[in-house]
Amino acid sequence: MAILITGARVIDPASHTDAPLQILIEDGRITRMAPSIVPPGGCGRIDAAGLVAAPGLVDMHVHLRDPGQTHKEDIFTGCRAAAAGGVTSLLCMPNTSPAVDTPETVAYIREKSRTADARVYVCAAISRGLKGQEATDIPALQRAGAVALSDDGRPVLSASMMARAMRQAAGLSMAVTAHCEDLELANGAKMNEGDVSRSLGVPGDPNAAEDVGTAREIALAAAYRVPVHVCHVSTKGSAAMIRAAKRDGVAVTAETCPHYLLLTDRALEKRDANFRMNPPLRTEEDRLAMIEALRDGTLDAISTDHAPHSPQEKADFLGAPNGSIGMETSFAASCTALVKTGVLTLSQLLEKMSLRPAQILGIDAGRLYEGGPADIVLLDPGEEWVVDPDALHGKSRNTPFAGMRLTGKVKATICAGRVVYRDGE
Repeated sequence: MAILITGARVIDPASHTDAPLQILIEDGRITRMAPSIVPPGGCGRIDAAGLVAAPGLVDMHVHLRDPGQTHKEDIFTGCRAAAAGGVTSLLCMPNTSPAVDTPETVAYIREKSRTADARVYVCAAISRGLKGQEATDIPALQRAGAVALSDDGRPVLSASMMARAMRQAAGLSMAVTAHCEDLELANGAKMNEGDVSRSLGVPGDPNAAEDVGTAREIALAAAYRVPVHVCHVSTKGSAAMIRAAKRDGVAVTAETCPHYLLLTDRALEKRDANFRMNPPLRTEEDRLAMIEALRDGTLDAISTDHAPHSPQEKADFLGAPNGSIGMETSFAASCTALVKTGVLTLSQLLEKMSLRPAQILGIDAGRLYEGGPADIVLLDPGEEWVVDPDALHGKSRNTPFAGMRLTGKVKATICAGRVVYRDGE
């Protein structure tokens, strides 16, 4: 069925559009964008007066837990959470059970996601079982449909294996996304190393653990003249290295997450495991460095590292696995941290949450154009709301933003021309 969106302020960072336009959707694609459109007969309408129509968000760092960990999340519930957060395209990470290290597992995810509420792109493993010992068959994984490579959840232990993957991926136009961490320095820590960890008597993860990993991946990208994407940047030092590498012409891109923009390790004083993630929440100095790195373009994208866990798993502060959910709050948290404070314009934020991730992954997303996919989010950037974990749409409730008042609300999400989410329904 055709749909006409009326009354919206259309913001498309790719074309530098920021204007009142109508959008006509037919057969899952945008067929026209103009100040006034005469719709075809039987056309449905969405009155978006007072709202912003923007490209559907692209989250390039999501853990769907499917296959093998579906008590935490599955492809369908994860995509429902995505739709509620305005995310129409996502990249799912390979640390499932089994890991996404064979063409068969890639095919399973792609087939199961065909009827889900978001487009699921597959990030396959660099090493079998994410163990860093045996390389996967990268061309076979690409033929099965993988668009990116990572051992996320863990760093690739062998520098030579990482270099091989980066070089192969470059020849296949695949992205490599790097979890940057020195495991010996991290040494199983539960939170950031600093005043708070010492006061709690909890093992701390030093900034150096992330910074050493970041330095290695930048060195490989520079030496072999191939791209690399650095995941979930959280330290001032890593941001500085990425900034310098870009200035030197190294093909490095990077992301951070909303929790690193609004929260610090002070949140761990509550001994609540929902504030435990990897990399951990850092200091106020690091938080401000992430904001500055987004402002000056050092960090290209905002992702969520959406990592669902069951309430039972998160009940034990020290024994709980790392990770927090984030897709439903990603726009609001980022808007609160960056647009409400005047650090970025709304268009600049949307670029980091839609266009740039799509460009890094090489997928047709993050843009609004005639003939393009009808993946659209309707937003109220000024609406305030309080995060209620029980009102979220995925299986898990481990949000670090519970009870927080955020600014910016997803009002509706359209994926492939289908309305997959309406606020309040």
